[in-house]
Amino acid sequence: MKSDVQVAVIGGGIVGASVLYWLAKMGWTDSILLERRELTSGSTWHSAGNTTYFGPYPAMTRLFAGSIRTYLQAEEESGQSVSFHQTGGLRLAATERELRLFHEYELQYKDLGIPFHVRTPEEVAELHPLLDTSNIFGAAHTPTDGHVDPTGATQALAKAARKLGATVERHCPVGGLKREGEHWIIDTPNGDVRTLHIVVATSFWAREMLAPLGLNVPLYATQHQEMITESIPTLETLDHEVPAWRDSYASCSVRQEAKGVLAGVYEAEPKFWALDGIPKDFKEDLFPSELERITPHLERIIERMPSFGEAGIKVVNNGPMCWTPDGLPMLGPMTSHEGLWLASGFNVGIGTGGGSAEFLAHWMTTGKPPFELDIVHAERFGNDMTTEAALDSIRKVYAVGYELPDSI
Repeated sequence: MKSDVQVAVIGGGIVGASVLYWLAKMGWTDSILLERRELTSGSTWHSAGNTTYFGPYPAMTRLFAGSIRTYLQAEEESGQSVSFHQTGGLRLAATERELRLFHEYELQYKDLGIPFHVRTPEEVAELHPLLDTSNIFGAAHTPTDGHVDPTGATQALAKAARKLGATVERHCPVGGLKREGEHWIIDTPNGDVRTLHIVVATSFWAREMLAPLGLNVPLYATQHQEMITESIPTLETLDHEVPAWRDSYASCSVRQEAKGVLAGVYEAEPKFWALDGIPKDFKEDLFPSELERITPHLERIIERMPSFGEAGIKVVNNGPMCWTPDGLPMLGPMTSHEGLWLASGFNVGIGTGGGSAEFLAHWMTTGKPPFELDIVHAERFGNDMTTEAALDSIRKVYAVGYELPDSI
């Protein structure tokens, strides 16, 4: 294992692998990724893999678009498939207000060069024959997004980064970080690593990892449930995949998975996990399902898509998801600790990870971010936010679900 590098990226999920890839693409090939177990072991492996272009904030949409581009680029360079399914996506208009907002977004998507259409209920029914459109006002349609295989995408990024000269070390947990002169020393079972820069991409582990440095990083994990259904007869008859759909009324995201569907919801009251610290033996673990907590949302999904209620449940995944107090990732330098960078706090790591990594790598290699995006800066919460205040903010953000702001 290399013991002296320019950059050490800690964490081998989609975000860490994306950071390693983009650093190598931008010329910082003397970089190493340290992963405590296998790539994707944290929460990437059980992710739905959704990659959407839809969002009310143009700067964040650039990260969405950059993510899809990153994964497809890594696929081409590595030869490892990311299994991108270009199904397109529908954001249902549950209210007249949402439909009005969709029309207001049209100009920003034109400026970004991303196909975006506002569809009537009749057009939505043609695009997605399983949806009952009688109680919607229309939908925003982004026809060129979809989903990827999280494991395939992570492996493609790592393989492409290796081809450029970067290094990946699996089964190499980090025991501690300390500053010595102009360098950081990373303690691992495989020996110390001396580096000028550290990127902490450890998701819900970051809070404990950085606490010994006097940093209070308000990252906490919630339990997030997703289910996959048995085959649905109508989908069995189609020769194409239907668009994914998201809805503020049900607070859900639903996409096709084989000939069934995968559905995830954001319930009104999140359930936190491991507030006192991540268990030392935690690995690729899931929690017992608790469908009763999300039953009201499932009933609303059935209202929108009656066949969902007729299909049997094949699998329920209840796994940890990382949250910040405002629901946005923490990205950028910790200026109180020279050479320390953060790329954590992603609750949609697949959707924003690739673009965020490009943003961060540009910042690191040139000394400034490629565009202004203060809302994700790593130090925006200060260093004195209490646990109670952070959890209260996360509850409010989580409960908002897919509701849209009045203005952008």
